[in-house]
Amino acid sequence: MAEESTATAPPELTVDVVALTALLDGGYADVRRTVRELLPSYASVLEDAEAMPRAEFRERVKDVVLEIAGTGAAGMGFPKEYGGGGDIGASIAAFESLAYGDLSVLVKVGVQFGLFGGAILQLGTKRHHDAYLADVVSGRLLGCFAMTETGHGSNVQALGTVATYDPATSEFVVTTTTPSAGKDYIGNAAEHARVAVVFAQLEVAGEGHGVHALVVPLRDEDGATLPGVRIEDDGPKMGLNGVDNGRIWFDGVRVPREALLNRFADVTEDGTYVSEIESAGRRFFTMLGTLVQGRVSVGAAGVSAAKTALTIAVRYGLRRRQFETGAEDEGAVEKEQLLLDYGLHQRRLFPRLARTYALHFAQEVLAGELHDVFSGIRDDEETRRLLESRAAGTKALATWHATDTIQECREACGGAGYLAVNRFAALKADTDVFTTFEGDNHVLLQLVGKGLLTDYASDFSDLDQLGMVRFVAGLAVETVLERTRVHRLFEQIRDALPGGNDDWHTDSGLRDPNYHLAMYRFREEHLIGGVARRLKRGVDSGMNPGEVFSRVQDHVIAAARAHVERLVLEAFVAKVASVPKEDGDLRLTLNLLCDLHALSGIEADRGWFIEHGRLTTQRSKAITREVAELCRRVRPVARELVDAFAVPEALLRAEALIGGEA
Repeated sequence: MAEESTATAPPELTVDVVALTALLDGGYADVRRTVRELLPSYASVLEDAEAMPRAEFRERVKDVVLEIAGTGAAGMGFPKEYGGGGDIGASIAAFESLAYGDLSVLVKVGVQFGLFGGAILQLGTKRHHDAYLADVVSGRLLGCFAMTETGHGSNVQALGTVATYDPATSEFVVTTTTPSAGKDYIGNAAEHARVAVVFAQLEVAGEGHGVHALVVPLRDEDGATLPGVRIEDDGPKMGLNGVDNGRIWFDGVRVPREALLNRFADVTEDGTYVSEIESAGRRFFTMLGTLVQGRVSVGAAGVSAAKTALTIAVRYGLRRRQFETGAEDEGAVEKEQLLLDYGLHQRRLFPRLARTYALHFAQEVLAGELHDVFSGIRDDEETRRLLESRAAGTKALATWHATDTIQECREACGGAGYLAVNRFAALKADTDVFTTFEGDNHVLLQLVGKGLLTDYASDFSDLDQLGMVRFVAGLAVETVLERTRVHRLFEQIRDALPGGNDDWHTDSGLRDPNYHLAMYRFREEHLIGGVARRLKRGVDSGMNPGEVFSRVQDHVIAAARAHVERLVLEAFVAKVASVPKEDGDLRLTLNLLCDLHALSGIEADRGWFIEHGRLTTQRSKAITREVAELCRRVRPVARELVDAFAVPEALLRAEALIGGEA
């Protein structure tokens, strides 16, 4: 039941929490429920993070990770013959649900099974799978993913670690060439990893072949660092201090030829480099593309963290009272008003609640595409590139949303939200890095922008940014636009709107999903065209392509962000449409949230829409009024909407905020 409001209630919706949770859980409801039932037994880890010394807490987190591995919840994406579940989609659902708990545990699970194990699975071949995967899945062999260096994070192609093949011994010699080439911020490295997947420049017979991955031992079974390997602790961090991040240097460390993860390239015993992918650039991006699961997982974790924050803040707003209302209750005693009955409080929380639902459904679409590609159901090159782009963009939006939502929810809980016991301290500190690991969000949106401008064509998959600038500058702007999928979608949806062509934006109903989609698609297409025009104008004027890109970079990011915003909205609209008409209350509720999400997005960017003739000032004001009305309609079912997230009660911790009576 919805909480009783002390203000005039808008028309009340009815929400079946069990049914809404089932809709959110989707096809992996059993997996999600299993993980949620497992998590309360580890609720004490949230307190341990505050009370234990760092070294002790790291051991506690490791022990929990090994226990979770023993349940099978961490290995669902690995082949069954190695002890896994053989279901990529299930692994994403499990990881997303684990994010309701302690995030050091989550990230250590991600490092061990997603990054380290995932690299061996996706970049290696049967010899590597047979040698390592069973021990990885069981947790008997802990490892790390050594890609990032002190001097290079986003620009992986420029890594400084080198692996040189020695044909005399059939070994690779791994060397850290400069101080800035040391591997850095590597999870599991400081204490627990015995083995690393190391990304290094491959050199064979004096010729460089770009970045490849090798399995390199770091420690013996007793935990002693092996000869030639130097490891240093990264020290205390803003958050995630249960994860032992560290730095690694290699001084001529030798590993056998078979250590090369050789799915896409190999070196024969006599020192011949072989690969079915001739282009070094395309080979590199193909290798990185196989690691897309990490980005999907981090985005999902960000959405889960936002759900936890919203659950606490909404429930607090339903019991905390402040200031008299001027009305009297049945006992003729003037009562203070619930926080959530204030329009401003609703405005702060409910659009973010609606966006959380939108991103959940966008993640659902993304996870489904990931499962199809990595299970071989759809495995063509274009589908893979679309997946990589969607994963990059959704991860960026989801993790920025988590950062924004957690902060707003903390503020909405006042001083009480600042207390560590109420979870916001850990949520803020532990999720902050989500915006930069598994790819800096701005760099990821540049990747999305490149795909938009080249239409994901395989012919341009190995273009660097300067090559992309030259390519786009060589085309007519109309050609760039016509190549984009959004152009075709925009034309279709515009034809369906009242007024057609140029009048649709003034004649359409504010709550018509076709209007919302047309606005989002118009913005995306216009921004892509703007980028193309600027690139062409800069190159035609004789400007250096690097300078051109630097000047246009903010426009590339804006176009990419508009593209992903459109994908998110489409996912939400499609989910609403998929709800059977006989589930009228559920469909009505989701439709209201979808309207709130779409109109809040237009309202937030109304300056752009007004500048570009798609929004009059009168209609802009009408949208603002509509958003406020939608918030009022959400109010009576706000508790049900967060309860449907099914965050285990023991993991909320915030007894002072959400327990008992006000």
